[in-house]
Amino acid sequence: MLEELLRLNIFAFMMIFARVGTAVSFLPGFGSAYVSQRMRLSVALAISFAAMPLIAPNLPLPPSALPDLAIIIAGEMIIGSFIGLLARLLIATLQTTGTMIALSSAMANALIQDPISEQQSSTISGFLLTLGLIVIFVADLHHLMIRSVVESYQVFLPGNLLPAGDLVHMLARGVADSFTLGIQLASPAIVVGLTYYIGLGLLGRLMPQLPVFFFGLPVQISLQIWVLMVTVSGIMLVFTERFRTAIGAFVP
Repeated sequence: MLEELLRLNIFAFMMIFARVGTAVSFLPGFGSAYVSQRMRLSVALAISFAAMPLIAPNLPLPPSALPDLAIIIAGEMIIGSFIGLLARLLIATLQTTGTMIALSSAMANALIQDPISEQQSSTISGFLLTLGLIVIFVADLHHLMIRSVVESYQVFLPGNLLPAGDLVHMLARGVADSFTLGIQLASPAIVVGLTYYIGLGLLGRLMPQLPVFFFGLPVQISLQIWVLMVTVSGIMLVFTERFRTAIGAFVP
């Protein structure tokens, strides 16, 4: 009896940890490169232990064959990766926004090593990504991410056939929606930059002796920084609401 109980509990914990641990390794903030692997593992283990009493009664019985066990664990890891990548796509919206603002403000060549996206990006992208991650934790949306992972067991039942087509379609739509929202959030800077370029071109034609480059670049950078100061609060509000809606889709 004790051996069977231990075997069932270990199997249940392995299934829960496969999904939760994989999701934590991709979720923004939890799965970033500056977070140590030991810390990520500790968070995943803590969430798995806490969620086990709620999830374990709905899990299937342990399979008798090792290949069946491997298939079930792999399916749980795929679902965890899907939830984590979906959250990554949402926060990538801010990188698109920052890149478009940097292109419109002639600051696209000012690159830094961004710890959020884990690659070189523009200074404005790094600023917006860092600010977005702070807003996520200040607004307690990291609790919503963890809850979405736990509540996903009601949407994706363990041991069932994976809806591969739906997962791929949702990720593709996530990429498209993330890029579209990034362009929309950067639209004030794009409109101001386009208007400024047109005006600067007309001024250069009317006054050929005017050094357009030395005159226009400082004004352009100052104008776009002012536009960013005015619009950054609205950008964060729209991003937070969209992030809450998308991640909360797994919470009934």
